[in-house]
Amino acid sequence: MNKLIIIFLLILTALSSVNAQYPDGKEILLKIDQNLSSENRIFISSMIIHGRRSSQTVKMKTWTAGEKKSFTEYLFPVREQGTKMLKLDDQLWIYSPDADRIIQIAGHMLRQSVMGSDLSYEDLMEDSRLTDRYNAKVTGTEIVDGRTCWVVDLKAFVPEIAYQGMKIWVDQDRNIPLREEMYAKSGTLLKRTELSNVELINRRWYPKRILFKDMLKEGMGTELIVEEIQFNVPIADYIFSKASLKK
Repeated sequence: MNKLIIIFLLILTALSSVNAQYPDGKEILLKIDQNLSSENRIFISSMIIHGRRSSQTVKMKTWTAGEKKSFTEYLFPVREQGTKMLKLDDQLWIYSPDADRIIQIAGHMLRQSVMGSDLSYEDLMEDSRLTDRYNAKVTGTEIVDGRTCWVVDLKAFVPEIAYQGMKIWVDQDRNIPLREEMYAKSGTLLKRTELSNVELINRRWYPKRILFKDMLKEGMGTELIVEEIQFNVPIADYIFSKASLKK
């Protein structure tokens, strides 16, 4: 047999052996969903917006039910107290106590920044499982924050979605992304996140700090700190109603 053919076959065998060591991408997404998704949850968080000259902190309490319902009330600062947001399916309403008005955010407005932060309204609304939006392929391994991670490429199979592509670095032991990159359909890098302060809560690993960076704007990014969180607790149905916005 020709030596070149033998070398070629050996290379193919080596590559096949390496690929066989990688887990299935969908299995990894399922494990991430098991950690991050829940029937419902209630949490208190602080959003720290790092501007070019100063930072501001917004404290919020949020109730979520599945992937379709979410209600948020701003607790701090004083000037924002009473501001509320309601998500039902793909619709979003905001109540401003100063204007005493309920405004619907729709269309291109969903891509706007929330209070000058690195998060858009689309980011706040998106809470569906990764397996419901993306196909995944493991492409390698890397070390992030001292932990061995799978590098996973995600391609959306849902047309109406903020990020058509993602690249995530998933902690192999805890099945939590420690870094994420979000891409437009054109391949432009739009957002980057770093997830840390991972804790075991109710038998699930959960990141209590996320740093968001909008790659198309200046600034030091926006931190989301989860201060308290409860999973799968009873939530009254009336919470997720437009009437609750003015209560």
